Parts: sequence; structure tokens; C-alpha cells
Amino acid sequence: MYSTVTEPAAYYVKNTELKEDMILESGDPIQAWIEYDGNFVNVTICPFHLNKPSKPLISHPIDLTPFVQETMYVGFSASTGQKSSSHYILGWSFSTNGTAAQLNSSRLPMAPSKQNDGSSFDSRVIGLIVALSTVTVLLFGILIYFTLYKRNAKYEDLEDWELDCPHRFRYKDLYAATRGFQLSEIIGVGGFAAVYKGVLPTTGTEVAVKKITQSSIQGLREFVAEIESLGRLRHKNLVYLQGWCKRKNDLLLVYDYIPNGSLYSLLFNQEQGFVLSWEQRFNIIKGIAAGLLYLHEEWELVVIHRDVKSSNVLIDADMNARLGDFGLARLYDHGTDSHTTNIVGTIGYIAPELARNGKASTSSDVFAYGVLLLEIVCGRKPVDSRNFFLVDWVIECHQLGHILDATDPKLNSSYVTEEVKLVLLLGLLCSHPKPEVRPSMSKIVRYLNGDERIPSIDNWEAFDSSDETYLKFLETISSDSITKSYRLSSIAGFSSSSMSSGR
Repeated sequence: MYSTVTEPAAYYVKNTELKEDMILESGDPIQAWIEYDGNFVNVTICPFHLNKPSKPLISHPIDLTPFVQETMYVGFSASTGQKSSSHYILGWSFSTNGTAAQLNSSRLPMAPSKQNDGSSFDSRVIGLIVALSTVTVLLFGILIYFTLYKRNAKYEDLEDWELDCPHRFRYKDLYAATRGFQLSEIIGVGGFAAVYKGVLPTTGTEVAVKKITQSSIQGLREFVAEIESLGRLRHKNLVYLQGWCKRKNDLLLVYDYIPNGSLYSLLFNQEQGFVLSWEQRFNIIKGIAAGLLYLHEEWELVVIHRDVKSSNVLIDADMNARLGDFGLARLYDHGTDSHTTNIVGTIGYIAPELARNGKASTSSDVFAYGVLLLEIVCGRKPVDSRNFFLVDWVIECHQLGHILDATDPKLNSSYVTEEVKLVLLLGLLCSHPKPEVRPSMSKIVRYLNGDERIPSIDNWEAFDSSDETYLKFLETISSDSITKSYRLSSIAGFSSSSMSSGR
């Protein structure tokens, strides 16, 4: 228990502000009154032979309504300091309606006198026995510790990056949770890992276990990156990393299980027969923006996700967005520039400047977010074929004055026109070819909340995705450095064409 308020034992002298200290070790009987009027708890004590003081020793405001039940127990507790002591309740009176009845002092028993414990052993003998027993227990404990440590060290050698990580799971618990990593428990497969649904045997909690491919250097890099970044991040719109496990070549990450799977599956999996309403889509859009704002501006370091896309956005039971898969993420201090120069990401979401310098930034995340906005509103993939680019198509609709024609036909025109126009224009602004034109995530959140008007968009002719140079770039990075994968459900956000180069 933790004390909300404490006072040294004392009482106020009658009709004065003078406080008289009480010596609890004296053994003299003490009266105590504990009164609660629904707003304050008043505690008063004094020697037994005196009348109740007019002013309580403690008067503390508290609401006990959440704890008071129709039927409940009332009791006492006591604690000792550095010395051993005994506490006796000689009598008590209790009332739930008004002041409790006064105790009849003539009927109260006397406190028992202190008696010898009857021990026939010399105190020095007892002390020696206790000392020897303590040393024996300590030595036995040290022996057990080193025995278990050496046994575990054969399989799990700690490395420097493992010291400040979140909860570490036991391999046998994850093995049992996934029923021995059976194929029937797989809910997603990517270039370097498979994801299994599991139920932890210790708590019964549903989790998603991401198992990194054995003997994969790139898989190890992704494993370390997710622990170092996602392991310390806490936001309602990010996937929560519960912990991890490393045993020999088995690398495992444990996440919350997200029941509704990825945004990609909800947008394009027709077998589900489910269509996201505009209200749900707009809420998801705001949730992703809030998560990216936290990564870019609100956390202690700047986090560049580098793979923002619909398959990396998971939808929880309340249809809220949770951004996941931080295997490509990079961290750096606020006020400094990222030193990352590898081209990573997914075709269709890669910012044009990455083709020139490969330098990822918060602005390249904003570009991917802009493409994702258009994908959510239009219900079409960023790149459907060699000749179709979603951004170009929406620009064309905008220039013709029919931007609403780009809206997903599955919505059946059931949407808020102003919100759809706002998101489409914001998607175009975020995916502008010039990084300096793109807004920050804090600006984006203000636009979405209606706190600020979105600026006009000009000079879209400056960029054309069908340009031969850009197409050659896409063809080059697609040939050998794309890892084909598929997505079934739930966690870890694997893409249908994620670039493995530079991970």
C-alpha cells in the first residue's frame, strides 16, 4: 500500500491550534476516529482518557464512491518500523449512518503483557544457525544462477544492441503460442519473415509473432531496426511491439494481434465483400497522419519510416489505423539531417528525389503518405501497370475540373464532398515532385482538422511519371532488387513489391 497523506502521531489540544505529540512506543491505549462524509476522510487520535479533539489530525479530500460496494468487508491493518511490535484492537464501533456509538471503557479488555517466547536456545546459537543458513542459501542460489546462465548462453548470447530492448520472451512460450510455428497459423509472409498468429500460454493473450528468415543478414538488420525503433515508441496509431526473442538463428518479434488485418486487404480484397465507408477512411487517414506526426516531430528522435504504404497500415477492432513494419526505419536527432543514402521502399511510393540522391527524409515519408491518401480515396493501387500512375491520373482529373471522378466507385457517391476534395488535393500536395513544396506532418494534421486552409497547387507539368528517365529508374530497381511476397492478414505489413536493396 502507498500512503496518500501522512502525519506524525499527535492531537490538537482542546480549542487551540497547539499540537501535542504522542509516543506510540509507550504502550498506552489510544483512541482513533476515522470519519468519511462523502467528500473528506478525517482522522483523529488522542490518548484514551481524553475526549475527542475538535480538530482532526488529517483531513484529506477523496472520492471513495468507486470502491464502496453494497456488501463489503471493513478491517484494520498496521505496520512496524525498524523495531518489532504488536498492535491490539481493544474495541471498535462502526456505523454507516451517522456517528458511531461511543465505546464503553469499562467493557474493554486489557492489552496482554509481553511474555517470554519460551525459547531454550541461547541467542548466540540462534544467530550462528541463522548466519550459516543464510550463507548456504546464498551459495546454493549462486550455483543455480550460473548453471542456468551457462545453459542459456549456449543458445542466446547477448549482444550490445539487446541491452536496452523491450520485454524478452522465452522461445518455448512462443513455440507453444504458435503451435510449433505450424503453417496453419501463418497470417502473413514477406521477403525476410513469416508472421504467425499465436496465443501466449502464460496470459492467454492473442499476439502476432514475426519470425525472421534464418541465416539472413538483411533479416537480422530488419530485426535490429524494429527493436531499436518500434521498441521504444508508444502511440495509439503505431503497432505496439510487445517484445522479442533470439535463439540461435531464430529471430522473433512479438506484436499486438490486429484483428482486421491491413488497410491494403480491406481496400482490394474483394473476397471479403466489405467496403470501407468514407467515415472510416477519413478516420484512418487522420490516424496515419497522427502516427507520422509523432514519428517526425513529437518523439525524442526523428524517425523516418521509409516504407509508408497501405499494407503497412493495420486496422484494429475499432477501425483505427496502426502504422507498423519498422524494418526500414532510421532514427536521427532533431535539427540534424539523415545520413541514409540507400534507395529503399516500395514502387509507387518512392519519392522522385530518391532516384537522384537516395537520401530519405521526413519529406520522402510525406510523399508516400500523399500517394497513400490517393490510394485510400480512389481505391486504386499507386502503380497498376507500366503506363498507369495514380498520381498522374488524379492530376489529370484535377486539371479537367472533375477531381471527384477519381473517387472510389465502391463508395457509391456516399461521402462528404468537401472532405473528399480536401484529401485528394492534400494527396497531390504531399506527392509534389519538389520536396520543399510538400507540407510537414504538423501542417497536414492542421489541414485535416480544418484548422488551416490547404494552399493552391500549381505547376504539375514539372513532373511526369511516364517520363522515360523515371520509367527506366523503376525498371532498373524492379529487375533484381524487388522481393515478391504476399499478404494474408494482420501484422507486420509486408508489401507485394518491397525493395530489399539497402535494408
